[in-house]
Amino acid sequence: MDPGFHTLCVRRLDVPATNPPQQLPLYLSSSFSFDQLEDCIAVFEGRKEGYVYSRYGNPTIEALATRLAQMEGYGLTDEPAALMTGSGMAAIHVLMLSLLPRGGKVLTQSNLYGGTTELLLKVMDGLGIQPVFADLSDPDQTEERLKADPDIRVLYMETPTNPGLQCIDLATMAAIARRYDCRTVVDNTFCTPYFQRPLSLGIDFVIHSTTKYLNGHGTGIAGVIIGRDRPFVTGKVFQVLKLTGATCNPFDAWMVANGIRTLPIRMERHASNALALARWLMGCDEVSRVNYPGLDSHPTHGIALRQMYGFGGMLSFEVEGGKENAIRVMNRLKVARMAPTLGDVDTLVLHPATSSHLRIAKDIRESQGITEGLIRVSTGLEGEEALIADFARALGAG
Repeated sequence: MDPGFHTLCVRRLDVPATNPPQQLPLYLSSSFSFDQLEDCIAVFEGRKEGYVYSRYGNPTIEALATRLAQMEGYGLTDEPAALMTGSGMAAIHVLMLSLLPRGGKVLTQSNLYGGTTELLLKVMDGLGIQPVFADLSDPDQTEERLKADPDIRVLYMETPTNPGLQCIDLATMAAIARRYDCRTVVDNTFCTPYFQRPLSLGIDFVIHSTTKYLNGHGTGIAGVIIGRDRPFVTGKVFQVLKLTGATCNPFDAWMVANGIRTLPIRMERHASNALALARWLMGCDEVSRVNYPGLDSHPTHGIALRQMYGFGGMLSFEVEGGKENAIRVMNRLKVARMAPTLGDVDTLVLHPATSSHLRIAKDIRESQGITEGLIRVSTGLEGEEALIADFARALGAG
């Protein structure tokens, strides 16, 4: 039967059978069709594997999620499960909603990324989920909080912290939390699974803003939730993810999939540049403090040595003269660029007090070392000499 010209144009193209492509195919389809209604019913009822709608699942997204789970679970006996989200913030939001009932509490640190703090205070608190802040570098204080309040069901951590680069002892925190039947969550964005694998230290869940190092090129926004409890991730977390519509899109997943193929060599260069710059800044008269866990002088250097395989590409430093001098220094940089993100191939600088932590109360900011003179640096892949020369010129030391 001749379908007619109009029908010929509209009808789905048949993809020819072929040997596997070298690159991950990009499935830019909002839905997936069936030849028989019985097959559609079986997939919807969970009796048969298949895809129906990209908010529920997509081959490109699922392939990436599986690989990220393998990376975070590297060395573990049982492979964890992973779900991609629309951003790192969406990953935190979805996981908190999945883990905490109304009236539940999350114990966390005061020196979080500003956006996470705002999410907990301005969104989660309005849903009846209350954040409780403590010094998570103090195991005794952490245990006292958990012992005193059985409503605390989640211990949420960021290590190294943003932007102070303090490290938390994850194995110790995981052991304490287990004693009180409390789930543990770690934001592993700064380290990636190349430099730190919290699941191997007893942590229950890991989240990433894959926008950062895992993508590595500043070309998209996405996030991921990875957990050792596969039934919980594929059940409760997946239900919250699909019903809130916080899913990743195939194109952003495809770009992250491209990025992770060069992750090890990129992370090595990020880290070597960061260490070289941190050491140089330590000797600069205009700099009063350098935060980098790879420095022997860093207060949590010992923790970093125990639980990290490398020290990462993030650092921060404080200039004398406060905000005015920080602005002057940043405006004079030529190789490093100003941008409110991190983990790209370019070196990027940010002034936390007027950007990422702008809406955090000043007294809280400053109690955590986020002063008006603090500059955060995400070191890129440039030549070490050119990078140091750029900061020397900007600081008036070269």
